[in-house]
Amino acid sequence: MSKFYDDVKQGLSSNPKRLYSKYFYDKVGDAIFQQLMHSPEYYLSECELEILQQQSADIADQVTDHFNEFDLIELGAGDASKSVFLLQGLLDKGSDFTYYPVDISQNVIEQLEDKLPKILPSIQIKGLNGEYLTMLKQLTEQSSKPKLILFLGANIGNMNMDHATTLCQKVQELLKPGDLFFIGFDLKKNPLTILAAYNDKAGLTRDFNLNLLSRINKKLAGNFDLDAFYHYPNYDPMTGACKSYLISAKDQEVSFSDGKDEVSIHFKQHEAIFMEISRKYSIEEIEDLAKAAGFEITNHFLDSKKWFVDSLWRKN
Repeated sequence: MSKFYDDVKQGLSSNPKRLYSKYFYDKVGDAIFQQLMHSPEYYLSECELEILQQQSADIADQVTDHFNEFDLIELGAGDASKSVFLLQGLLDKGSDFTYYPVDISQNVIEQLEDKLPKILPSIQIKGLNGEYLTMLKQLTEQSSKPKLILFLGANIGNMNMDHATTLCQKVQELLKPGDLFFIGFDLKKNPLTILAAYNDKAGLTRDFNLNLLSRINKKLAGNFDLDAFYHYPNYDPMTGACKSYLISAKDQEVSFSDGKDEVSIHFKQHEAIFMEISRKYSIEEIEDLAKAAGFEITNHFLDSKKWFVDSLWRKN
């Protein structure tokens, strides 16, 4: 609770104001995001699902060319509705692995541990609830087996290039030579297609963002009026950055508390809260990122539209 409070306090006291996208994922946020993934405009899930449905055997072949007994760690596993195809492909190859889904949402971990063994009866699964690098470090200290790290869903796009490079470097530092990193990227494309994915007609992205204010109300005794904020996304085709904001519709004062201290935050009319970034990449930028982080790219797996890529990297 105190970490949530501290991050909300720090973010809303900053200039410009911001909140942290990792806190989107409570039980309600998880449910909204699952709906969003299946909305007509949100092409990312469909494109990556196509890759994993149609190319998992090829991906599994490449993995097993490197090792057949390993730990498989998925950072930000979500509902594993896409990665389940790769898990099946690896099981079909006779791979001996334990699947460690890592997610900040305990709700997600509990659902996976209940659901996956019913879909894949032979799966060995142990969920890890926490921050990506903390859980990865813990596992590398506990097990000396080779590692396959999954980071799907274009989650790498939820940070700017400097932070993405730092994350990939830190993952690389925790791995041994020969370990693999399988990472999903949303590719640059028609800007209108991209923008529509974050401004869907059903308002799911809006609800997903506003739910974080609702979570502050519930967990931190906040008094955000959700009707006094509106969702605004924009996309910069030069940088590939698609950003989402919540905009204050009026001058207003909002407060929240950790039970000991209360914070009051003033919003001017039209003032923005930066909520999240979803960065889009070119293939050249992906290759530069891999090189900067100390990885060698072994293969790119693209969907038929060439809108999305899952890229397999190897630590030298």
